[in-house]
Amino acid sequence: MADPKGFLKHTRELPSSRKPEERINDYREIYEAFSSEKTVDQASRCMDCGVPFCHSGCPLGNIIPEFNDAVYQENWDEAYQILSSTNNFPEFTGRICPAPCEAACVLGINQPPVAIEHIEKSIAELAFEKGYVVPQVPAKRTGKKVAVIGSGPAGLGAAAQLNKAGHLVTVFERKDRVGGLLRYGIPDFKLEKWVIDRRVKVMEQEGIKFSVSTNIGVDIEAKQLLSDFDAVVLAGGSTIPRDLPIPGRELKGVHFAMDFLEPSNRRQAGDQLPTAEDIWATGKHVVVIGGGDTGADCVGTSNRHRAASITQIELLAKPPKERDEYSWPNWPMILRTSSSHEEGADRQWAIQTKRFIGDEQGNVKQLELVKVEWAMDQTTGRYSFKEVAGSEQIIPCDLALLAIGFVHPQHQGMLEQLGVELDERGNVKATEQKYQSSNKKVFAAGDMRRGQSLVVWAISEGRECARQVDLFLMGHSILEAKEDSPLMLHEIEE
Repeated sequence: MADPKGFLKHTRELPSSRKPEERINDYREIYEAFSSEKTVDQASRCMDCGVPFCHSGCPLGNIIPEFNDAVYQENWDEAYQILSSTNNFPEFTGRICPAPCEAACVLGINQPPVAIEHIEKSIAELAFEKGYVVPQVPAKRTGKKVAVIGSGPAGLGAAAQLNKAGHLVTVFERKDRVGGLLRYGIPDFKLEKWVIDRRVKVMEQEGIKFSVSTNIGVDIEAKQLLSDFDAVVLAGGSTIPRDLPIPGRELKGVHFAMDFLEPSNRRQAGDQLPTAEDIWATGKHVVVIGGGDTGADCVGTSNRHRAASITQIELLAKPPKERDEYSWPNWPMILRTSSSHEEGADRQWAIQTKRFIGDEQGNVKQLELVKVEWAMDQTTGRYSFKEVAGSEQIIPCDLALLAIGFVHPQHQGMLEQLGVELDERGNVKATEQKYQSSNKKVFAAGDMRRGQSLVVWAISEGRECARQVDLFLMGHSILEAKEDSPLMLHEIEE
């Protein structure tokens, strides 16, 4: 373990962020440099807790106490070997994961938890810097061919593991660059895209092929894959956004969040966009509908566009600032303030959108809102949202961004052609144990299978799905299951 008294000597410390008034002038990541010595101090806070609940908090089953101890010993090579044994992309999760592991940290019961996410990112970056990250080309190929559809975190995770098992993997991506949600959904100030390119280069050197600008179901018939490949992994994500069918929805200036975020990311990549797709918040009164991470990304991007004002509204009531004593080790419902909110936004809770109001030219100009409360219907005994009488308000709105989630993957095209069975939510029906669809050659992972979720869950699903594909193809698998992964490196070597 790390220093037995580390949590008594040091409190939680994270890298400082650049001042909001400075960082809204660019799209670079916001954090300042943080010395490896300070990171070692943070790793020393990992205590001998007996039962490391951080394991249960992490969807990947990362072996957290062991890599913390390696960091404390300043053995960065071993730290990376331990971390990468369960997580193919710690440089991603170390930047954008909400860190459920930290919510489950035993130290977090009465102190700030161990800075696990920062330590993870530090391990990954030092590993690249010191040359520990090298292409791992399989010593032997099986001759089996696997197609992975989608190059987001689930697809990349599945591809990396299937290649590790010796299969010939081709990743198909309908966009013009690899990365999926990582590339086009997450702004550069949270994840600069050279981080993705760096990892993709390693994967290509390991033998994985990437076919971009290839829309399966359009450019290639989906059924053709079944004859060309021994197995197919569907990892295309949950891409159909949840709509808000209220009066005025048809007005110009009302957009889904991704229709706003993707052009911004493309601009940063140097793309020239058609005028119709180039949505700007500059000088506009922006209202972001939805209080989650995607909504926060819209806030941060609008700040960089120099919006006249930014309002973010959330249907649920404002959560408490501190977790209650009964929530540990589960994910607590507390008030979370992102770096985007620090840059400026009027956040409002327990608000329902009633209608969009437009001008004579059909442009949205105002938004009618009403306060709501969670109350029981005295007749049915069921709880629901009830409008608070007399609480209606009208606010200016030149640009409305719908950041209220996604409902299911696109059915038209690939899924229809494959004829795979869907579940009651419209996702590809496949069990968490087998990840196998109604077509035995077709597997599904990530948001396309489980519905909208976290990047860390997508990577986990991709890894677990790859193991099931390997079992299907070979009858056995060299890939570890997640439940087998919490082994210390020296135990594996012995």
